[in-house]
Amino acid sequence: MIDAIGRPQSVLVLGGSSEIGQAIVAKLVPARCKTVILAGRDGPKLLAAAEAAAEAGADTVETVDFDATDIDRHATVVDRLFEQFGDIDVVVVAAGVLGDQSVDEHDPVSAASVITTNFTGLASAMLAVADRLRRQGHGRLVVLSSVAGERARKANFIYGSSKSGLDAFSQGLGDSLAGSGVKVMIVRPGFVVGRMTEGMEPAPFATTPEAVADAVVKGLASGAAVVYAPPVLRWVFAVMKLLPRAVWRRMPG
Repeated sequence: MIDAIGRPQSVLVLGGSSEIGQAIVAKLVPARCKTVILAGRDGPKLLAAAEAAAEAGADTVETVDFDATDIDRHATVVDRLFEQFGDIDVVVVAAGVLGDQSVDEHDPVSAASVITTNFTGLASAMLAVADRLRRQGHGRLVVLSSVAGERARKANFIYGSSKSGLDAFSQGLGDSLAGSGVKVMIVRPGFVVGRMTEGMEPAPFATTPEAVADAVVKGLASGAAVVYAPPVLRWVFAVMKLLPRAVWRRMPG
């Protein structure tokens, strides 16, 4: 179980090869978390993530095939993992894709794929996870959202709307779990410099996977419901959401 200062003993990462997911694992393992389960698409990135977790000091590292879009398998995969490992303290929802707005807005199938991966598929998996966490009576569900979901810009409204849906779903799920011993923590990073954004010009207040991981660990320790990375974005977007639509439309891409 998570101890008195917020340190978990076990973690399941949905999207196990994600850079932020790996950074979170790297922070948690030295601080008592010895069981790491990485769920993602089989391949060299997932294997590398498992090797990194073992090198960081995890006693048990398991990889499992998981695809956010394979909704029919979510409940089966989640049930098997909880039956195999027993209680799981923290589940990190890190799967996601950025997509290419310039292409996706002219290709409904591609756009739907981004939305399914980032929202509807994860919502399915989160419901399966929430059911198991509720039954065990404790645990944290950490959801990697984005400030892009606070108010979708014309330059990334497909990605932004998918994160907006995920964020709203997570808020409601957290409310539904009140009193169960299970808490949902929503993480809203800004522009994260990494593999997903390679070649893109960093936005103001850009951050890194490691900095986001630090914010997650602090949030777990404090019991936060919502975490921004960097924290200043909480106030930036409090203002941004109030801008008149005519002004918002002129925001740079």
